[in-house]
Amino acid sequence: MNHPEIIRQIDRVSPDVVGQAKAFQAAILADVAGRRGAMHGRIAPVHHSMSLAGPAFTVEVRPGDNLMIHAAIALARPGDILVIDGKGDLTAALMGTLMLSACKKLNLGGVVVDGAIRDRAELLNLGFPVFSAGFNPAGPTKYVPGRINHPIAAGGVAVRPGDLVVGDADGVVVIEREKAADMLQLAERKVADEAARLEAISRGDTTAKWLAASLRAAGVLAEGEAL
Repeated sequence: MNHPEIIRQIDRVSPDVVGQAKAFQAAILADVAGRRGAMHGRIAPVHHSMSLAGPAFTVEVRPGDNLMIHAAIALARPGDILVIDGKGDLTAALMGTLMLSACKKLNLGGVVVDGAIRDRAELLNLGFPVFSAGFNPAGPTKYVPGRINHPIAAGGVAVRPGDLVVGDADGVVVIEREKAADMLQLAERKVADEAARLEAISRGDTTAKWLAASLRAAGVLAEGEAL
C-alpha cells in the first residue's frame, strides 16, 4: 500500500519541451514568464559552468534531515531534477559526494537544494549539476519523515511535481508544466529581439527606445523634455 506522503506517479513536462528549454538561459525564461519563477539568489550552482533542465521531482524534508532524499533517489527517473525544500537551513549538509554520485549514476538531470550540501571540491570534479543555498561540513540525520512529489516551496518559489526546472550560472527558474511549451515560444522571440538589440548596440545605438517615455511617466522628465 502506498504511503500518502509518497506519490510515485506524476505528470512530467514532456521530454521535447525539456530538450528545447536547454537552449535558453534561465534569465530569458524568467523574463517571458513575467519575471516570476526565479528562485532566491541564495540558490546557486556549485560551479558557474553547471546547468540543468528537466521535470521537478519534489522532496520536502525537515531541516537537517535527509531521509526522504534517499527515498527520492530510489524513486526518481532518468532526467528528473530533484528539487528539495530544506527550509533554507544551513546548519547541516543534506547531500554530499556519495548521494550525488548515485544521482549521476542513475542519470538524473540534476539536484536543486534549498539547504546546505558538502564536499564542494569533489563535486567540482563529479560532472553533475548541483545547486544549493550553501555549504556545511556537518552531516544530516536520517530519522524524520517528509514528503515526495507534493507541492513545495524552494528558494521562495512554488514548485509542483513535473514542473519545468532550468538552472544555469544565474540561478534557477521554475515554469509551470502546463505553461512551459508556450513560454518557450515566447523565449524564442525574446532571444531574436535581444540579438537585434545587441546588433544595434554594436553599431553605436546604445539608447533604449523606451527610456524617455518611461522617465516621463515616472515624472522624472517633463513632457517634451529629453535627456
